[in-house]
Amino acid sequence: MKIAVFGRTFKDDAIPFLRELFEELHARGVVVSIFENFEHSLARKKIKTYCSKVFSSQKEFHYADFLLSLGGDGTFLESVTYVREEEIPILGINTGRLGFLATTPKQKIKEDITLLLEGKYTIEDRTMIKLEADIELFNGLNFGLNEFSILKKDSSSMIVVHTFIDDVFLNSYWSDGLIVATPTGSTAYALSCGGPVVLPSSSNFVIAPISPHNLNVRPLIVSDNSKLSFKIEGRSKNFLVCLDSRSKIVSAEVNLTVSKDKFKAKIVRIENYNFLNTLREKLNWGLDQRN
Repeated sequence: MKIAVFGRTFKDDAIPFLRELFEELHARGVVVSIFENFEHSLARKKIKTYCSKVFSSQKEFHYADFLLSLGGDGTFLESVTYVREEEIPILGINTGRLGFLATTPKQKIKEDITLLLEGKYTIEDRTMIKLEADIELFNGLNFGLNEFSILKKDSSSMIVVHTFIDDVFLNSYWSDGLIVATPTGSTAYALSCGGPVVLPSSSNFVIAPISPHNLNVRPLIVSDNSKLSFKIEGRSKNFLVCLDSRSKIVSAEVNLTVSKDKFKAKIVRIENYNFLNTLREKLNWGLDQRN
């Protein structure tokens, strides 16, 4: 089996678990390739990886059977930008904090790697959101797993986001911005703006205004077959547009449209994983001193 490994910087308390991971992969005869910058970080900490090669772009590891993302959910989102339309299944190993996407805790690395290599897993298809604009914004990385956002650039005045669904006018959102989230992203930025939690298998987008001026404006769920387009106005001539953790400054003249992308992110779920259990655990549902 061939496995690519992606990661960023890590804290010293993760070192024993990372050593355990690479020792386990080596013992099982897995051919390992590692993201170049991450390999440098591992080498500085004297972690032996037994890797056969390093990669710095998507084209260099397209042959892999799986990609391991080592870090938190932010690292997982970045790993998707390397996989792209290759749709290589990604297993997230959580050395970070929350772990909605990186669901394997570092304490279970050996156990979950064993289950992965034994084929005791499922693969979830996750909808990706695609941005189209009349200028180049993200150097070809015009997609996101979590959300697309429009944000005011200055801290003083609100902006108005005129929003259309399939070219039919929906609403003019007078707010600090607007989020269009995938089901995966419903537990991220959209949730903090009062949006609903949407199950990963749902075929929907969530439109969630950020701090709207009109209190009767609420998040809206629409079909992910919809095409959503926007026109922005405000006192400032420049605004921020974001795809997951990537952002660009744009002018009000830029036309923006989002829709479902043609490819999906494939997420590995180890045997006995359940999204509802993750919701209760990560959001602390039901935890009350009275219970």
